[in-house]
Amino acid sequence: MDMELSDEQLAFAQAAREFAQGELAPNAARWDQEGIFPIEAFHKAGEMGFCAIYASEDIGGLGLPRLDATLVFEEMAAVDPSTTAFLTIHNMATWMIGNWATESVRTHWGPLLTTGSQLASYALTEPGAGSDAASLTTRAERQGDHYILNGAKAFISGAGDTDVLVVMARTGGGGAGGVSAFVVPARLPGITYGRKENKMGWNSQSTRPIVFENVRVPADHLLGEEGEGFKFAMRGLDGGRINIATCSVGAAQGALDAARTYMGERKQFNQVLASFQALQFKYADMATHTVAARAMVRLAACKLDSGSPDASTYCAMAKRLATDLGFQVCLDAQQLHGGYGYLKDYPLERLVRDSRVHQILEGTNEIMRVIIARQLLEKGANIR
Repeated sequence: MDMELSDEQLAFAQAAREFAQGELAPNAARWDQEGIFPIEAFHKAGEMGFCAIYASEDIGGLGLPRLDATLVFEEMAAVDPSTTAFLTIHNMATWMIGNWATESVRTHWGPLLTTGSQLASYALTEPGAGSDAASLTTRAERQGDHYILNGAKAFISGAGDTDVLVVMARTGGGGAGGVSAFVVPARLPGITYGRKENKMGWNSQSTRPIVFENVRVPADHLLGEEGEGFKFAMRGLDGGRINIATCSVGAAQGALDAARTYMGERKQFNQVLASFQALQFKYADMATHTVAARAMVRLAACKLDSGSPDASTYCAMAKRLATDLGFQVCLDAQQLHGGYGYLKDYPLERLVRDSRVHQILEGTNEIMRVIIARQLLEKGANIR
């Protein structure tokens, strides 16, 4: 793996940084405070190509590697992890539709999603199926040229505000082999959205439960074949884990930048904070943890891009490491700010709140440890 970024990659990251400073930075605190889902910002992201970074080119995506996607998401998350995290979810759903949808569905939804003119949610989690996703009970029964969809989903980002859902539902027996995936227009009759969840963070993206009651989904909206849904979900989660890990790296970098500025300005005992060795050591550790997390995430992205057989292990490692270290860096930066770090006038309290959930979603970090250990101890994966 070449650790140096190309000129094209650096330019892409710079474009993302400028977008984040121009569109996200002036609005992130207000979106968080007022719980605004910033549709216009997502439309503008689409104009920049940021709504379909790794989706296939034949549906209008950029078709870039996952590594390049980390460059974009990190720059945005340094300013606004919540809004960036939804953008990663939209990218994942768009990629899945581009890869496995029928030609008619790809032709219809591809241009809408890749340009950001319409948005997508990903519906896997259920009230009784979180970490154990293979136990989901939402069911789709084939009746002629439609599937009849019944069940419930929970904690769905963007639900109620997006235009299409990628839904995992059971078409066969128990376990992973009975799960299929569907592209479901978000306003079909029989779809009901619950109340918007009142969350600790991630307030710029709506999170709602969804209930499906006899929803008629056209048969050609099946992704791939029946029984392939869980396989698609797991492939999506590998990339999703890199995405959320990247958001943690971005949040850590944003916290690190804020701490450096504050330490250079704030004085105590007639000295700036940056002159105190104890705080210098704290800052050095924060910087080291951020760089280590970034390197792990980029390694995992390269593994996924190359189709490495151990990519899932590295994606789990990256998610575990980056979300734990990233959250700790945010906490440490808040501590360096003293009482000011607890105020909404400064970005630290929002970075702390937004990055906390990264240790939970896309598979909890406890589940990441299970995956890593299983791959290494039971399946003999080689991490050299």
